[in-house]
Amino acid sequence: MNAMKCVSQVLAIVFLAAPLFACQTLLDNPKETGGTLLGAGLGALVGSNAGSGKGQLAAVAVGALVGAWAGSEVGKSLDKADRAFAEKNAQDSLEYAQEDQRQTWRNPDTGNSGSFTPTRHYQTASKQDCREFTTTVFVSGKQETGTGRACRQPDATWKIVQ
Repeated sequence: MNAMKCVSQVLAIVFLAAPLFACQTLLDNPKETGGTLLGAGLGALVGSNAGSGKGQLAAVAVGALVGAWAGSEVGKSLDKADRAFAEKNAQDSLEYAQEDQRQTWRNPDTGNSGSFTPTRHYQTASKQDCREFTTTVFVSGKQETGTGRACRQPDATWKIVQ
């Protein structure tokens, strides 16, 4: 059997069998499942181009496993809706919240949540309004915290500058 036929068969197995093993995950977290499947396919493709001869099949398998893991991790992270909730929360907090007044957000579809707290308001030498802030995000029960600075833009939106 030639190497390309083996690669084709492995890719077919990955794409046909993975959904059967991922049914429960698909129901619980479709983004994680989609990321896993896409990562596995891309990893297998990269592996097929990296390996040669008898090692090609092993490269495909390793590529599929590494790709599946990486895709799963990306799928667990914030999705577009989470980012939209967080961005609206940040804009509203920077515009309306007083110093040290924490504003929270939560995506009811994913359960991910976070908070945004402006901590200091000041003007630059060019009279641009800026605010320092702290932010916390909870994704799949894991907490990430950060600090930064945002300044009001000419269109009245706030842009994170640090």
